[in-house]
Amino acid sequence: MSKSTPAGPTLSILDQSTAIERRSPDESIRETLALAQLCETLGYRRFWVSEHHNHPSIVGSAPEILVAAIAATTKRIRVGSAGVMLPHYAALKVAEQFRVLEALAPGRIDLGVGRAPGGDFRTALALNPNAANAADDFPAQLRDLLAWVGGAALPADHPFRDVQAYPLGPSAPEPWVLGSSMYGAQVAAHFGLPYCFAYFFTDGQGCAPAMAYYHQHYRPSPAFPKPQAGICLWVLAAPTEEEAQHHYSSRVTWRTARDRNLLGPLPAPGAPLPFATTEQEQAKMARMRADRLIGTPDRVKARILELADEMKADEVALVTWAHDPEARRQSYRLIAQEFGLTS
Repeated sequence: MSKSTPAGPTLSILDQSTAIERRSPDESIRETLALAQLCETLGYRRFWVSEHHNHPSIVGSAPEILVAAIAATTKRIRVGSAGVMLPHYAALKVAEQFRVLEALAPGRIDLGVGRAPGGDFRTALALNPNAANAADDFPAQLRDLLAWVGGAALPADHPFRDVQAYPLGPSAPEPWVLGSSMYGAQVAAHFGLPYCFAYFFTDGQGCAPAMAYYHQHYRPSPAFPKPQAGICLWVLAAPTEEEAQHHYSSRVTWRTARDRNLLGPLPAPGAPLPFATTEQEQAKMARMRADRLIGTPDRVKARILELADEMKADEVALVTWAHDPEARRQSYRLIAQEFGLTS
């Protein structure tokens, strides 16, 4: 089993299948598969994959397929979605997919769900013509999904009460609510579900009040009598600060371009921006380079522990982008060693 230091959070991984400049996007999917196998040997608890659509930077569009491939090529690590963007789909179909996954890897499947579109609104309409109203139905969809995934009965007056999601079995996927705002915390607390805040989406903005609400208003459920909270952090560790900053420069360049709505694959370290930066952009880039989640393993560990304690997070999911796949693998190795993880 995986573990961390006695006083530290459980560590897991979120991978987004990032497109890399000068490489074919399909390679990113295969690298996700290989990375999951490595992270299992390193002792991480879970390996989650994300869902994005029509996104030239993040090409993981079908987490249910990636989860199946990862589960088939690993033995211990929990595998799941972070998450399935539920408004795009019928809850019954998602339940069937994850019940099949649970049958293939009993006791190892996580079903993380979110309300966000994972892309632009036009693409959301292409996925679901009723996208304009689908997000408002998220609580009802989640209620139905939980019943079908767990094999429980729907309300007596539900039109689909007699419909069952097969295959049934002795275990069920572990549900999570994922979010980057107060809304997700409210939903997770109401249903008594584990909750993970995407800290890296918002640079931490809104995380503290959302986590406080989740703990204060949590309604115990049979499966989760106590709140189970997580945060997802963007990290990058290397043997030296200079090496870490070298690899991180790709992310700084990418984010600066993204803020001008210029999306594309992750550029190589040191690649120039296609525009002259403003003073405001230069100041933001400097703040990014000063992030204490980037650097040597001891520096990164200290910041992970600090944030986990501040946010009352039982678990921390780590996400790392690097132009060089080995730099990303090295980062996860170094952090696993620093925390004393064992497989």
